[in-house]
Amino acid sequence: MAEVSADAVTLDLLREARETVMSSPLGVIKTPMIPWCQTSLPLNINCNIHIKLENMQTTGSFKIRGVANQFARRPAGGHFVTMSAGNYGKSFAYASKHYGSKGKVVMPETAPLSRSILIQSFEVEVERVPTANLMNVVNRCVQDNNMTFLHSYDDLDLIAGHASLGFEVLEVTPNPDVVVVCCGGGGLLAGVAAAIKLSGCDQTRIYGVEPEGACTMYKSFIEKTPVGMETRSVASGLAPPFAGRLPFELCQRYVEGIVLVSDEEIKAAVSALYRSGLVVEPSGAAAFAAIVNEKIQEMEGKTDVCILSGGNIGKDELANIPD
Repeated sequence: MAEVSADAVTLDLLREARETVMSSPLGVIKTPMIPWCQTSLPLNINCNIHIKLENMQTTGSFKIRGVANQFARRPAGGHFVTMSAGNYGKSFAYASKHYGSKGKVVMPETAPLSRSILIQSFEVEVERVPTANLMNVVNRCVQDNNMTFLHSYDDLDLIAGHASLGFEVLEVTPNPDVVVVCCGGGGLLAGVAAAIKLSGCDQTRIYGVEPEGACTMYKSFIEKTPVGMETRSVASGLAPPFAGRLPFELCQRYVEGIVLVSDEEIKAAVSALYRSGLVVEPSGAAAFAAIVNEKIQEMEGKTDVCILSGGNIGKDELANIPD
């Protein structure tokens, strides 16, 4: 597929994708948004925050939105390969089984084993490799086995599908002051930011949140070009080996900045959410961690949004989270 620029991401394109996503046979739902003040979650900032519960989405994360749009635009029964630490792989496997497609997920060895087992339960092949070798293995599958690569974050159809989440945020908070979103390769952040900004919310400040040990978008902002690094974090879903090219272009255009949180802050966030009755994985709790640790500027007295992007956490992961 030819490379596309950020100019290709228009409001009409995103609206069309939203219709595709919400009418998908994969069962994508409009997830709840609840006021933070109606929970028992801690907060030291005096502001009006809404929490978007994407951890309650079909397959347990936002990834199904992008996958629904990707698969709707490709022939059923194909032979696809992707790379994923878990959530995209789960949605990819779920869609592959529904559409009768063959699929293979190349996973980093650092991803929880429970994620691999879950993906295999959908009759999709999994190959675990060192993070640095992910793309090499994907390219081998494309060249030697004639498989089609579906990118887990750097893909126009995927990003357009993720934008449906941004439109849902605006239905509840039409002009938010601040929106905080987790960032791995940047697909979700790019889609949400594009939907909000192209809808006319010029004053909304959108922040991405990355782990300190997997800060590819943060470094890309500094270098002004997409970069890679050896990544490692308890939030494995936010630790791809490089930032996406199209997500980077969109984030440069629409995102205020990228902030970093430590693994310890992420673990504490998962624990706090769990104690309040919200099951959220480390990758899905990054935005929450940034807010409670006051990493986001000028939230005081404002209308803000925090996206909890996923809830796929296994017993093996929970066992490593402090009470």
